[in-house]
Order: sequence, then C-alpha cells, then structure tokens
Amino acid sequence: MSRSVVVNAAPSKYAQDISVGPHQFHADEPLESGGNDVGPTPYELLLAALGACTSMTLRIYAEQKRWPLQGVQVRLTHSRMHADDCSTCDTREGMLDRVDAEISLVGDLSAEQRERLMEIAERCPVHRTLVSEIYIRTQPIVNSPSST
Repeated sequence: MSRSVVVNAAPSKYAQDISVGPHQFHADEPLESGGNDVGPTPYELLLAALGACTSMTLRIYAEQKRWPLQGVQVRLTHSRMHADDCSTCDTREGMLDRVDAEISLVGDLSAEQRERLMEIAERCPVHRTLVSEIYIRTQPIVNSPSST
C-alpha cells in the first residue's frame, strides 16, 4: 500500500518540509535561485526517485537470477533540449525534458548479463511512469472556517 507524501511550505522562502510515513526531509532551491539550499530541488528529488528505483530493480532482478551483482551506481542529470535535436522523439516542436543516466554495475558479470541488466534498468516502475502518459488530478481542500 502506498503511503501519502505530505509537503508543507517551510517558513524560509522556498524551502519545503516533506513527510512520508516516519521519514522527514526537505526540498529547496539553491542559493543562486533564491533559496536557502536546505535540501535537493524538486528535479533532484525526481532524479533520486528514478535512480533509487533503477538500482533496486537491478538488485532484485540479479538476486532472482542469482547473478553476482555486488553493487550499482546510478548517476543522473536533468536538462532541457530542443525537440528538433531528438531524432528518436515523437515531439517535433518546442522543448523536451532530458534525463541522462549512467549506470555502473559492480560484480563479476558476463557481457550478456550486463547487457540484460541495462535492458532491465529501463523497466523499473518509476522509469515506466515517467515515460508513460500521466494523469495528475489536483483538487483543493476546503478548510472549514475556524470557530471563534
């Protein structure tokens, strides 16, 4: 069962307090963007989710296959690019978000195992969510007026 993520604006400028079950952390903008840099940016959190899911998926797959995967490092960056610079993209106009992921696999793996793990990396649930059509339903919560 999925836990709710609750985000509250913190007292300092752009900082956000985030709670997920018993876990608490922060998000913010860097100093050069007017924030206080008390946590990762929203895009950095998104990349962290993708990297964590990719690494976990590879570990689970390798364990099921009893492959000697000893470690995984996923390094990710986010940028924007012109759609016409992407020969494999469906979108032909405007700007696209681009995520570059570099995956390092540690262990005595064969070339075939490494190739298969790289294929599996693109099948992690977060990756699949990010490349699929997403419907986000946003609705206001109407607070009852406080009694005086």
